Amino acid sequence: MAETIPLVPSNVYHLYNHANGSENLFREHENYRYFLKKYTEYVFPLAETFAYCLLPNHVHFMIRMRDEGCLTRYFLEKRKDPPGLEDLAGLLSREFGHFFNAYAKAYNERYDRRGSLFEKPFKRKPVENEGYFTSLIAYIHNNPLHHGFVKGIDQWPHSSWFSYLSDKPTKIAREEGLAWFGGREEFVKFHHEASNLDPPGFGNLEGLGAL
Repeated sequence: MAETIPLVPSNVYHLYNHANGSENLFREHENYRYFLKKYTEYVFPLAETFAYCLLPNHVHFMIRMRDEGCLTRYFLEKRKDPPGLEDLAGLLSREFGHFFNAYAKAYNERYDRRGSLFEKPFKRKPVENEGYFTSLIAYIHNNPLHHGFVKGIDQWPHSSWFSYLSDKPTKIAREEGLAWFGGREEFVKFHHEASNLDPPGFGNLEGLGAL
């Protein structure tokens, strides 16, 4: 069994998860909306989000965990004496597990379904260099193209792509993300150029083609 990578404060990660077997995670628009509602509730207090994409049977996120002080305060405010505070990585993994379980419980009730909805444990990969940081954002936004759901990046509504193009308030780390690429024009240009690449061409992303 592969070793589970710990979630460390202030570090950047690619998180992804897949439905069990041939099932789907989302059957209708309301499912996507509710998933993001739960994500806002469980994940935004723990991490900044640079990119996300929700596909019928799997999801991708690029996040940066908040700093240790912020995370410690969150858990202390949530519960006056949280168990395992000395093991912050363990607490963080459990919180993400609670997030996936909260969505799965609602999904099962809505469709009169039983059993686990997501694969366990959820996958996580550290983003350890600038090239990976850049290519991962584009990979996540272009993921619907690679799986053949759409022919253009602007045609898939369930990702953070449109949050980057909009001036409306967002919980996405938009300003930092755009600045990383040198502005909105360069951000869009890089994504459209990258859309012609297959997943193995996106930096250190081996193994993602099976998702």
